[in-house]
This record gives sequence, C-alpha cells and structure tokens, in this order.
Amino acid sequence: MANSNAKGDRRERELVNALDEAGFAVMRAPASGSATERELPDVLSGDGETFYAIEAKSSAGDPIYLTGEEVEALLFFARNFGAKPRIGVRFDREDWYFFHPADLHTTDGGNYRVKKEKALSDGTDFDEFVGNSEKVTLDEVGDDGPDQSVLDVLSAFKRGDLDKEEAATMLE
Repeated sequence: MANSNAKGDRRERELVNALDEAGFAVMRAPASGSATERELPDVLSGDGETFYAIEAKSSAGDPIYLTGEEVEALLFFARNFGAKPRIGVRFDREDWYFFHPADLHTTDGGNYRVKKEKALSDGTDFDEFVGNSEKVTLDEVGDDGPDQSVLDVLSAFKRGDLDKEEAATMLE
C-alpha cells in the first residue's frame, strides 16, 4: 500500500510540475487530514483567469474510484474558493485527463468511477486543459457573446423582417 501511495505522490508532483511549466501558479495541498476536518483538493492551480481545484488520482490500468465524500469535499471547496472542480486521472503510460465531477459515472453505492477508455475518449487532455489547444468551448464563446451582426440578423428574423432561409443564409 505504501508503494502505491508513493507512486500517487510522484504522479501528483508530476502534475504540479507540468502545470507550473504551462504557466499556472500551482500548489499542492498539505497531506490529507492535516489542515481541516474536510478533505482538501490535491492541487490548486490558476493562471490569473481560470482557477482549478483538482483531485488527482492515478492507476496502473484498473478503473479509478472516488468516494462520494471525496467528490463532495472537492465541490464544496471549489465552490467556496471560486475554482472549477476537476478530477484529474492518469493511467500508466497515458497522459493526465480531466473531468468535471458531474461527467463521471456514479456507482449504485454513490461512488464515482473512471475507466481508462472513458478517460481517453471523453476526458480533457492536458494540452486542452491548460489552454494550449484550439478546441473552442462553449464557455469561451459565451464570454464575449455573439457578434453584433449575428444579433441583428436574429432580431430581424424575430421581427419577421427575414424568413428562416434568409436568416440562415446570412448567418453562414
């Protein structure tokens, strides 16, 4: 057991270093149970715009499980701190993948599970997580709101000045 813990610690340090290299300010939480009664997330990071509270888990290849308590503590901390809660998972010989807790499978017993295939197919990879890749998220689009010309077309459609086909053509 001590061995897997040491490995988990090493993985956590790797994640901290990778986030640091990506330009995030990053901090590992103190060892479990030392600060408060409530579990703290393993890693806190931010780049001045986006702040994450991350629960980091690694596994050789078996599914990764988190208890309902771990996830609740993460959500509680993230909400009160103003950070985005993320579960970071890393399977051997794979990169880190990140999930919002709501996107994880919940078991009948109220725990959370991430299978390797799910991480590889649905997880946010490290590059995308730190903002290096080009995948545009809805959040990013929502920040500035739509272009004024788009709003004008939609308003004209709503007033009945344009029919659906005309509006669609103008929005292409």
